Amino acid sequence: MQPLTQHLTDILSDAFAAAGYDRSYGEVVVSGRPDLGQFQCNGALPAAKAHGQKPRDIAAQIVAHLQQGAPIFADINLAGPGFINLTLSDPFLAQWLQAMADDERRGVAPVATPRRVVVDYGGANVAKPMHVGHLRAGIIGESIKRLFRFMGDDVIGDVHLGDWGTQMGMIIVELARRNPGWPYFDADNPGPFPAESPITLTDLEEIYPAASARAKEDTAVMEASRLATMELQNGRAGYRALWQHFVDVSVAGLKEDYGALAIHFDLWLGESDVQDCIDGMIARLQAQGCTSESQGALIMDIALPDDNKPTPPLILRKSDGAVMYGTTDLATIDRRVQELGAQLILYVVDHRQRQHFEQVFRAAYKSGITPPEVGLEHNYFGTMNGKDGKPFKTREGGVMKLKDLIQLVIDAALARMAESHVADEYAEAERLEIARMVGLAALKYADLMNQRMKDYIFDLDRFSSFEGRTGPYLLYTTVRARSILTKAAAQSIAPGSILPPTVEAERALLLQLAQLPDALRQAYETRMPSYMAEYIYTLANEFNRFYNACHILSERDTAVQTSWLGVTQLFLRVSELVLTLLGIEIPERM
Repeated sequence: MQPLTQHLTDILSDAFAAAGYDRSYGEVVVSGRPDLGQFQCNGALPAAKAHGQKPRDIAAQIVAHLQQGAPIFADINLAGPGFINLTLSDPFLAQWLQAMADDERRGVAPVATPRRVVVDYGGANVAKPMHVGHLRAGIIGESIKRLFRFMGDDVIGDVHLGDWGTQMGMIIVELARRNPGWPYFDADNPGPFPAESPITLTDLEEIYPAASARAKEDTAVMEASRLATMELQNGRAGYRALWQHFVDVSVAGLKEDYGALAIHFDLWLGESDVQDCIDGMIARLQAQGCTSESQGALIMDIALPDDNKPTPPLILRKSDGAVMYGTTDLATIDRRVQELGAQLILYVVDHRQRQHFEQVFRAAYKSGITPPEVGLEHNYFGTMNGKDGKPFKTREGGVMKLKDLIQLVIDAALARMAESHVADEYAEAERLEIARMVGLAALKYADLMNQRMKDYIFDLDRFSSFEGRTGPYLLYTTVRARSILTKAAAQSIAPGSILPPTVEAERALLLQLAQLPDALRQAYETRMPSYMAEYIYTLANEFNRFYNACHILSERDTAVQTSWLGVTQLFLRVSELVLTLLGIEIPERM
């Protein structure tokens, strides 16, 4: 089943072709002037320019052709210099929506050529607690992953842990200072080492800031941290064993944090997982003549002839022998292409890494690590800020932990539910579970409704409201539709076939439902879930208008009542689909 706009485009393209013009002029879009028509085609204007004619004369030819053989339109009219306005007949609209209701994909066709896609998102670090700065990568990346999977691609989500940088050396040096007798610090000890970790995640959360502060204050400590990092990367047994404890306790905590947000990864790999591939990759690059030395470091020139400003080279190996973040990223691309068969790799990482990815992507293509047909994209995003316009922090001015933020939105949801008397009569356990879903819906929708490239202000009071452009509003509307169907079922009334609309609010809802394929396709092609977020908000508004205008459960005409239930059921299924793609859970009732 093709999108309705594509079906109309095909009809208009046929009309242009029949009149002797190129089919490309037949594109149909949703009208920007609903008072003139539901859809519009502006192709007469560029056609007139190309053929030296008046656009209104060309548009008149197209309208005349449509009026002869397109009974699906209730009205076709011209406006301005040559805009063609189209209004569908109600029987055709009902027929189209019924076909959409009968289609298990709700009219959304999968991509014609599925690809193996790797979505790199999350980006959490070993030994560091998750904080609000990790939020957007997880929320946006999870939605992109779900959307690409629904569209038919073979998708792999990878958290890509930060587990191999200088911070690991800092922690090792700090632990050696505190616990010099541990077996991990004996350079002559080949192991085995204790299977149980001597440190917890709570320990690491205290140790890392202390280690980082000492390294910044004392150049000797920083140098020792760099040396420890290099020895770790070179395979020193005790350091590797201790580092593995860091990873294990951190991943256990990260899975809990991400799980609380319904964010799930297929792979839990990190920078360290390509360590064994780096020497071979660098040898290949040297053999290809892609590298050179600069002040003892091994670098790769990635400048292009048309660069407007100097482009720094990619440093593959520092003068002390340690590898850089860009080196592990390049090796990760190599592995994803060679072992995972990736045809497209999407990096959902904040905008501050734009130059980094530009360097790595250039190196990947220039060296042949990435073939030209494989896509590498940095789908960057802006910052989540507080009301003061600065990055969101605690009241004390510190970085807010993710767990604390989640609890904050859940508490706000409970307060809002009490104000609105939502779930008052439910058992406490169910009320708390509803509050969890409402709070997370507020958090996620606040993020996803914004274009990902832009910064946004997180206003908890506004985003937790059950009114307006909020996650709780969408949940309440979706649960309202489910409640109507449940009450109808209790009266043995089942949804029926969708009849031609007789009420304007119903007609508007059907038209908005029909736009689902376009909204998902736009979000898919731009990698911007905000298009889905905007669509579902508009759809919820149209459903509430329909609900207020059409008293479904008290309607006396059985055919009309069951048709309205059919519309309600289609709305529910579309809403459930889009909210799921946004990563938003829906309670059974509210």
